[in-house]
Amino acid sequence: MKNTKKIIAVLVAVILAVAGVFVACSKGGETAENTVKGESAEIIAREEIKSDVEIPADFKIGLICLHDENSTYDKNFIDGLKAAAKGMGLTDEQVIIVTNIDENDACYNTAVDLAKNKGCKVVFADSFGHESHMMRAAKEFPDVEFCHATGTAAKGAGLANYHNAFAAIYEGRYIAGVAAGIKLNDMIKEGKITAEQAVIGYVGAFTYAEVVSGLTSFYLGAKSVCPSATMKVRYTGSWYDQAKEQEAATALIEKDNCVLISQHADSLGAPTACELAGVPNVSYNGSTYSAGKNTFIVSSAINWAPYFQHIIENTIKGEAIEANWCGTIATNSVVISGINQDVVDGESTIAELNKVIDQFKAGTLHVYDTSTFTVTVDKKNGINANAEVDADGHLTKYMADIDGDFKGDTNVVHDGYFDESGNEFRSAPYFDLVIDGITNINTNFGD
Repeated sequence: MKNTKKIIAVLVAVILAVAGVFVACSKGGETAENTVKGESAEIIAREEIKSDVEIPADFKIGLICLHDENSTYDKNFIDGLKAAAKGMGLTDEQVIIVTNIDENDACYNTAVDLAKNKGCKVVFADSFGHESHMMRAAKEFPDVEFCHATGTAAKGAGLANYHNAFAAIYEGRYIAGVAAGIKLNDMIKEGKITAEQAVIGYVGAFTYAEVVSGLTSFYLGAKSVCPSATMKVRYTGSWYDQAKEQEAATALIEKDNCVLISQHADSLGAPTACELAGVPNVSYNGSTYSAGKNTFIVSSAINWAPYFQHIIENTIKGEAIEANWCGTIATNSVVISGINQDVVDGESTIAELNKVIDQFKAGTLHVYDTSTFTVTVDKKNGINANAEVDADGHLTKYMADIDGDFKGDTNVVHDGYFDESGNEFRSAPYFDLVIDGITNINTNFGD
């Protein structure tokens, strides 16, 4: 991924710095003007971590990663921990990062080694399937804090030293979707496609709520500005498989007539397919501009540095860590990359994205506003079985699995919207509805 310059996140003012800028240079009394192109500064930047907590010499934190830095997903965690460590003054010896740890006993053994032999006071694992193994280790080492991303079991586990964390990335996905919708509108205006041909392709890893929530929020963002947009989804059955992801993206383009691609999968497979085919692409977990200079538009990502700072500080101060923690745009836990000005108009696109960001910050925009989408319920075949809708198909009730026990135990529809993951119910996503306008090409990870 391209390393973008660190910039304090001044949302509206950033427009002036990135779009429609002219660079003047003088030679022989003549002035040449060149429009700045390429990737702009970050729209919501990763702010520098600062802390006044003194770090004990014997403090250590361990990070367990499913893959390594070649995975955009794992790289995001690694970069977040390094940023927190740098800002808080941790030495290299105080940060232990272990990569390529599968979702099996390897995770348990690694967690035990970090707690018992390496002396870590905090152990963090980054993949959904790590959860049961982390909980097993947490029971054996009650004086060590075990934290886990994307898990669901902390609330009901009854372990004071086991914690789940996530962020309201569905808001970031929605923002990126708005940029995609703007691009679709441009393609329609330019006569490249008709309104009915505004079909988005999406490469998903698994049919988990985490993926479904992300693709749905992205679609709703696109549809908010391009009402004719529809979406087709192909699943790979793997978080990280470049060949499968590239194959899925290629099939979406060539077989399913998709004219723009996004993803919830962790390699450069989909962006590579888009660059080869000349199809616009929106990535996830960080900019893929370096792999798609002619097709990349924008990316949303979770910034994990604030959470790493939070758990380090609380552990050192002896303060409790929440069973469920969910970061937001306000905590700088949701970030948006720069816009590729060679693919969309930078100034107008950034202006529109900043309007959406301001609405999220003001609390006036809800991604899953039930008036903006409809749902088809087929309880006989188990489709959207936990949902209740009105005569027009708008959602009126949904019993979500909040406790992680696969029982629909909590109604999360209120005040006209589906209340997705946050600090009220659960940090990890639980939106798993298939809404109208989205078609799953495959759910068994095959063609």
